[in-house]
Amino acid sequence: MSCNREERMEKLAVQILRYARNELLVALRFMDLALCKLTYQAADVARTETDGKHLYFAPQYIFQLYREGGYTLNHTYLHSVFHCVFYHPFIDPGVDQPLWDLACDIAVESIIRELNVKQLETAMDAARAVELDALQKVYGTLTAERLYKSFEKKPPSQKERDRLQEIFQVDEHMVWYMEKESGQDGGGDQDSQDQGSGGEDLYPGWEEISERIKVDLETASQEWGKRSSSLMQNVQEVNRERYDYSGFLRKFAVLGEAMQINDDEFDYIFYTYGLSLYRNIPLIEPLEYKDVKRIREFVIAIDTSGSVKGELVQTFVQKTYNILKSTESFFSKINLHIIQCDADIQEDVKITCQEEFDAYLKTMTIKGLGGTDFRPVFRYVDELIHKGEFVNLRGLIYFTDGYGTFPERKPEYETAFLFVGDAFNNPDVPPWAIKLVLQKDEI
Repeated sequence: MSCNREERMEKLAVQILRYARNELLVALRFMDLALCKLTYQAADVARTETDGKHLYFAPQYIFQLYREGGYTLNHTYLHSVFHCVFYHPFIDPGVDQPLWDLACDIAVESIIRELNVKQLETAMDAARAVELDALQKVYGTLTAERLYKSFEKKPPSQKERDRLQEIFQVDEHMVWYMEKESGQDGGGDQDSQDQGSGGEDLYPGWEEISERIKVDLETASQEWGKRSSSLMQNVQEVNRERYDYSGFLRKFAVLGEAMQINDDEFDYIFYTYGLSLYRNIPLIEPLEYKDVKRIREFVIAIDTSGSVKGELVQTFVQKTYNILKSTESFFSKINLHIIQCDADIQEDVKITCQEEFDAYLKTMTIKGLGGTDFRPVFRYVDELIHKGEFVNLRGLIYFTDGYGTFPERKPEYETAFLFVGDAFNNPDVPPWAIKLVLQKDEI
């Protein structure tokens, strides 16, 4: 009898959850795939929680939220779904769990607040709004990754953590840190497709959904992207293409000879045969040179306008130098120009070897700090090419915030504009240029 009662309670709770989901589907059509992704699983939990496959719930808790009336259950449902859309359950297991949980809850609540949908209103909205305004003033963009990094650098006190947790916690996250094991669905929503078990199996499915939401917000559902900048920023952050800056620089390499043994063209059979026949005289000596792809001629242009911070510029140059100085990237003799420019050319330093690069880094100062115009750099480089300063210039990297005037015509060499992605609204670059967006920690 007790078993039948529990089954009836689970089925009733599932019906209530489906009702909440349907209300959200009507209000937020761009979230349809995400809202229908989770299956329902009754479990011994204090609140709801999700691992990306199931929405775990205790029937009594669902009944409690339903009896309270209002839209608290809708809010709770969407809160958990947003965690999956932004990959929160699939975090590195070595993360500081309390800080990550807090960062994720704040980020999600910031999005829900900006959506300003009646079907999501709760009694906690006013208190959360006050805290979110204060947090935005301190941390700027409220994405989970950025908040977590800020919390790591300057952890809030335990008292402050407890206070923020009480305001922003909506669901549980313990299942995020548990080892995923295979299991059968129990009382689940058969309308949803079973995605298998384990975080690694679930991530691709949510990645596809998240990318679709991003495209939808940029096209058919632009009004939602405009209404909630936090939603747009979070979805752009998690779907941002990650770049290998070292690999990117190698695109500008050229083929040339380097003095080193060429193992690829060395024949060990004849070599060892000569040693066995003549004792100490090999028949074929190894080649002492080989063709390799390295950087010989290159231009680094630095936007020194007032909007670009000097310490970030120096960090970028240091990062580039650390990559280029390796023997796998640089020829021993190079022709590298480092040009500083705001609205006019402020400085051009020619580097021909690693020693000169070392000396430049020690004495480097930022010059200019005026307006931004990219055209003088390209005119200047074209003049250098005309004068024979460059024989085979492969490329130019322009480090900038992007707010300037671009050349109208494509230069004869490859050009990349490198932005630091703290601001999500980096301007578009001309179609002939490469756009590279890195985060501060990648620089």
